[in-house]
Amino acid sequence: MDGICYIVGSRPPGEIALARGRAALVIAADGGLRHLEAQGLTADLIVGDFDSLGRVPEGDNILRHPVEKDDTDMLLAVRTGLDRGYRVFVLYGGLGGRLDHTYANLQVLNFLASRGASGRLLGEGMAAAAVSGGSALCFGPEHRGVVSVFCSGPDAEGVCLEGLYYPLSNAVLTSGFPLGVSNQFTGRPARISVERGTLLVMWEESAASVVSRL
Repeated sequence: MDGICYIVGSRPPGEIALARGRAALVIAADGGLRHLEAQGLTADLIVGDFDSLGRVPEGDNILRHPVEKDDTDMLLAVRTGLDRGYRVFVLYGGLGGRLDHTYANLQVLNFLASRGASGRLLGEGMAAAAVSGGSALCFGPEHRGVVSVFCSGPDAEGVCLEGLYYPLSNAVLTSGFPLGVSNQFTGRPARISVERGTLLVMWEESAASVVSRL
């Protein structure tokens, strides 16, 4: 499906940007409904146990789940989007606040990558994405600022960082040493790739800029 699934979580998301001219499914994950309403946006679906929202909304677009469950509300929303055929995801309201929830949302990016989908976690002037073995993440020469690359899970092999201030070629990154932190864009096209394993890539960019390129 050539569309984008937008999911808004409970943390303050900043401005919620939606791509124009693309089919979209907008999901509020629990307290994310509050942020959508504050920006005059409508949720197509509302998913969660509603402990963060503090009330159970009314309507026929509610997917209510029990409080005691294995999935976070963000992951429940992602599963819902996957079930409806979406393969490109933009996640808002998933950064800041409790560190464990932020880490869980970074793991959601890995979950998407492992299923052949792509995700962008946006907020606080930052973006994050997961890159799995055999794939790459590319940036244009307009990008500026810091970009960090981390191994997520078993060793990431065949890592190449091209066009960045600190390049790597066929390197191995491990989860026990942050070699890839605080790299920089150089005003040239950049490419981050990995042959085996998964990378988490984090960089400075506004949500509107990221969404405009999807």
